[in-house]
Amino acid sequence: MTTRVAVLGTGKMGGAIARRLKKGGFEVSVWDRTKSKAEALGVGPVADSPADAAQGADVVVSMVTGPQAVRDVYFGQNGVFEASSNKTIVDMSTTGPGIAQELARGAELSGARLIEAPVIGSTPAVNSGSLFILAGAALVEDLEAARPVLEQLGEVHYVGDLGSAAALKLVANSFLGIVSTGAAELIAAGAAHGLDPEEVVTVLARIWPGLKLREAGFVKHVHEPTMFAMRDLLKDLDLALALYRSAVPSPVPLTSLTRELVASVESEAPDLDISAIVKAYASDPTLARQSKEVA
Repeated sequence: MTTRVAVLGTGKMGGAIARRLKKGGFEVSVWDRTKSKAEALGVGPVADSPADAAQGADVVVSMVTGPQAVRDVYFGQNGVFEASSNKTIVDMSTTGPGIAQELARGAELSGARLIEAPVIGSTPAVNSGSLFILAGAALVEDLEAARPVLEQLGEVHYVGDLGSAAALKLVANSFLGIVSTGAAELIAAGAAHGLDPEEVVTVLARIWPGLKLREAGFVKHVHEPTMFAMRDLLKDLDLALALYRSAVPSPVPLTSLTRELVASVESEAPDLDISAIVKAYASDPTLARQSKEVA
């Protein structure tokens, strides 16, 4: 029997996930708070609410932005937990371990199985089925119902109990923020000493291969199409810093400085790709002043 999958949230990542699952032979339905966005995908029925989507699905996949969006989808009026008994729920959003624990309590009360599955990779990785999926579950056996769905999207890496995958994703995105900012700084420093930015990127990409994906942004300042928006990186850095400073505080000066640099650019260019961090090192007097103030 064909597995029925409801995809909640049809932004860049959620939309790509829905298309990939449809292509893989799954029976897909979708929901988005902006209904026209879900309808434009053309992958299957469009539900009127998260509860309606969950009602007709075997596996519910959510990919939304931020902790409050997750709460609204699951705990809000006509939320998933109103119709999730015996369902497998897979939350792929980046929201931190606190939300994972909230969802775990909700799933237990509603009789659902919860998998947290934040991902490493953007829309190109979804399209090619090469995401690196960080999976957390109360029991590793809980993964089995969702495994065929997740393996259509990429490689599944079991991390541990609920909350562990969410925390690891924040560590990963902190690193992405730090190395992106470091690359922008060194490209600018090299250019100031007469080095060709493309040559600097070529060398740095040997150390950080992911940089090559954003060469047009770092060298030619072309920051669209957006793979990962500045506003989303800032959100993740804020979540990460809150995590690192909780319980036993960890000294994270590089992450803190990166957050301030990202915030200075995000305030002017929230929807551009994270390669727009180069603006923090541009010759524009305003941006240059912001960088000096942060430093």
